[in-house]
Amino acid sequence: MFESAEIGHAIDKDTYEAEVPALREALLEVQYELQQQKRFPVIILINGIEGAGKGETVKLLNEWMDPRLIEVRTFDQQTDEELARPPAWRYWRQLPAKGRMGIFFGNWYSQMLQSRVHGQIKDARLDQAIAGAERLEKMLCDEGALIFKFWFHLSKKQMKARLKALADDPLHSWRISPLDWQQSQTYDKFVHFGERILRRTSRDYAPWHVIEGVDAHYRSLTVGKILLEGLQNALKLPKGKASGMNPAPLPSAVDQMSLLNSLDMTLSLDKDDYEEQLITEQARFSGLMRDKRMRKHALVTVFEGNDAAGKGGLSAGWQQRWTRASITSCRLPRPPRMNVPSLTCGGSGRKSRHAASSPCSTARGTAACWWSASKASAPRPTGCAPMARSMTLKSNCVTRA
Repeated sequence: MFESAEIGHAIDKDTYEAEVPALREALLEVQYELQQQKRFPVIILINGIEGAGKGETVKLLNEWMDPRLIEVRTFDQQTDEELARPPAWRYWRQLPAKGRMGIFFGNWYSQMLQSRVHGQIKDARLDQAIAGAERLEKMLCDEGALIFKFWFHLSKKQMKARLKALADDPLHSWRISPLDWQQSQTYDKFVHFGERILRRTSRDYAPWHVIEGVDAHYRSLTVGKILLEGLQNALKLPKGKASGMNPAPLPSAVDQMSLLNSLDMTLSLDKDDYEEQLITEQARFSGLMRDKRMRKHALVTVFEGNDAAGKGGLSAGWQQRWTRASITSCRLPRPPRMNVPSLTCGGSGRKSRHAASSPCSTARGTAACWWSASKASAPRPTGCAPMARSMTLKSNCVTRA
């Protein structure tokens, strides 16, 4: 999920210097309005890769805004007093008051992530900590708090290059700590478990914002604009109403660069290499489909994208070449241009009315690949019930319970 933060986001110096004055003025105005209204506190969680600009960003926010209204909190190893109390106690007592902003370094995510990376806890304990963090944030948001969660990211190569550059600079070498070098050795584990945590805890009331940390101009503008938009939207809410969700929408990149438009369309694979890798992956896939644990699950593969990009070929390839697994294919037609009732899934495991009766539903222990038709008038295979296009995005709706 960090691919979008490894594509080279950057802002040139002239653009940065042209946008910063107006951004700083707007941030100060919204900060003073927050202090005057005193309706809710603002909590900013700082996490991510060492060397990705976490400290620089906090320093910049104190420079751009009024530091008298910002409380920066850091959390290291738990004291005996903290160990004798519930895990959230050490954070709860440091929460900012209404009308103020609190920046948390070494927060509850840092604690659980470092413990899991270094083997101090197992997956079960990590899941418990994740569930505890979700409960804490939901409670805070229900009480009206506004939470921003930032993950500052660098690729493994970028991290090593940044650490080397700092180490070679006599004016900044002091900034490198033993933790920085240690994380360079455990980068893969850190990213693996970090991705697991972010997927579980990114919610509408407190979503994660993944920021590429290579370019300082891009990083600073992105964080500033996210904070500004979130605070402005929260202050527009009716008085006395707890937000219950983070009113800051996920923003588009300030440099207008996205993962899709950065894809290398010239990549290719030699036919001999393809055939060799295909045999290996077919064997792996077949073994996984025969695993006894698969009997409790159904697998749905959805192909989506531009027309003529190979969706149909991929679907046919799965059905023809991966024959040792139980795979079916269904081409989903585009719905006609009319008001089509949306298909939803209930949290209690209820199936959609259309999906429950659909011959294209997937049984446990089998796999299905779905792909959408390129034209609304394309014929539908015999036995496929008409479905809304949105169903392809909700594959869990059509998996038999």
